[in-house]
Amino acid sequence: MLSESWATLWEELAESQPDHVAVVVGDTHIKWSELNHRASRLAAALTSAGVGEGDKVGQLLYNCPEYLESAFAAFKVRASTVNVNYRYKAAEIAHVLSDSQATTLVYHSAFRSVVSEVGAMLPTLRLLIEVNSNDEVATAEVLGSVDYEVAISANEPMPPIVRSGNDSLLLYTGGTTGLPKGVVWSHASLFGALAFTGYASMGITLPVSSIEVASVAKELNVSGRSPVNMTAPPLMHGTAMFLAFSTFVLGGTVVLLGGRKFDAAELLRLVQREKVTQVSIVGDAFARPIVQELERAEAAGTPYDISSLGRIVSTGATLSADMKRALMQRANQAVVLDMIGASEGGPFAVSMTMPGQDPGATARFTATPLTALFDETTWEKIPFGSDRSGVLAASGPMPDGYFNDAQKTANTFRMIDGVRYTIPGDYAKIDTDGTVHLLGRGSVCINTGGEKVYPEEVEVAARSHAQILDCIAVGVADERFGEIVALVVSRTDTSSLGATDVIEHVKSQIAVYKAPREVVFVDQVYRSPSGKADYRWAKEIVLTARGQ
Repeated sequence: MLSESWATLWEELAESQPDHVAVVVGDTHIKWSELNHRASRLAAALTSAGVGEGDKVGQLLYNCPEYLESAFAAFKVRASTVNVNYRYKAAEIAHVLSDSQATTLVYHSAFRSVVSEVGAMLPTLRLLIEVNSNDEVATAEVLGSVDYEVAISANEPMPPIVRSGNDSLLLYTGGTTGLPKGVVWSHASLFGALAFTGYASMGITLPVSSIEVASVAKELNVSGRSPVNMTAPPLMHGTAMFLAFSTFVLGGTVVLLGGRKFDAAELLRLVQREKVTQVSIVGDAFARPIVQELERAEAAGTPYDISSLGRIVSTGATLSADMKRALMQRANQAVVLDMIGASEGGPFAVSMTMPGQDPGATARFTATPLTALFDETTWEKIPFGSDRSGVLAASGPMPDGYFNDAQKTANTFRMIDGVRYTIPGDYAKIDTDGTVHLLGRGSVCINTGGEKVYPEEVEVAARSHAQILDCIAVGVADERFGEIVALVVSRTDTSSLGATDVIEHVKSQIAVYKAPREVVFVDQVYRSPSGKADYRWAKEIVLTARGQ
């Protein structure tokens, strides 16, 4: 397997195809040579500030060219990037930056206020770099930050250095305690994990050196097969970041939405204009508005030309058969690929629908050759077709573990019979033919529109209200988002608290997407004798209130 830093691979690509477009954001087009040049200047600025091997560089940014530039720059100096969810509140952001031991933060000017608040909590943050947009004022000196463009213009490009495939990045995802945990991916392992998304899907033999990577990319470019891939989710998500990386390694073009909220019309305009070959989405939460916009445009007599689309990929949340069918009616040349994976590795199962096939008939998920099922008590491998449930596992390229958490690493990444497996905690049954039946996450994680929400963090936020005695959060089915958060609440005797009050209170405490969309009041919240939440009871209460 190739063992190189992503920075070294991208430098080689920039050298071999300098005039090929690397990034498109809105109306902005950035060539590979420009991407490399600007990243090298920023790398020099990082070096001057003492940022180097093993340091952590946080990214609190909307989609913008600077997101990929700053990642490139961090990798150039052998630092690790740290994705920061911009939907988080100050305390959540502070946790990610503190837990990762980040010393540098690249942030968008729109987040100046929260960065100021977080900075007071984290004296270890010694370098702040602010990306300014046209609609915001100049960098606030009170933060002691450096303007991104000033940092670039003030430094000559840093020359290439010797790096290693053992250089890493941190991908933060929700943890079983409700707090995000940093998954440590080495560059070499991530390259191997993304090989299917990139090379294998195009029938290309996996390169073994950066020179071969550049040679393959040049051949794709010359033959007109260079991928033009769009990610609908923001780059702060692993789904989007990894798609960008897998596109880059092929020397392709990454197309990003320029707005700060998902806009199906913008997505379709870009697909049409840029001749996008692949779109990455997260389940029905993205597919439904895309289909609605396609229908609106057709009815208005101004249909979008999406004939360039060869593949639609959904990860993070599964697509319903109805949404697959609706998409394929309008993108009848496209393959629809649904993947079950995790920040910790995989994919564990895939569902592929080819043009002309009925999505309903191909809705089943099939285990990959690297997928296994284990009894979580004995760690015995469960044979497919045994009708026994167990925890999903996958071998192959995977993370080193969780940052600074040896116990969680040992629990999730296990050596079994001489093979290392990643076991994030999804329960399933697997038929003889490899069909995977997902049973849910043991941690009762709620997946709402591709975002992971853990009940405990919602419950803690809600219980901070003086009129809430107790509560339990559960996930319930939703047509668009797959699941939404519902909260079963018991109030104080004198409380006049309403559902809207509860929802708004939770929104003030944690990220908005984690807040409940439904609230059911009860006289008493039932728990086990040991005090554990009775999630089954709570879900029944919500379903009853729904009339289900």
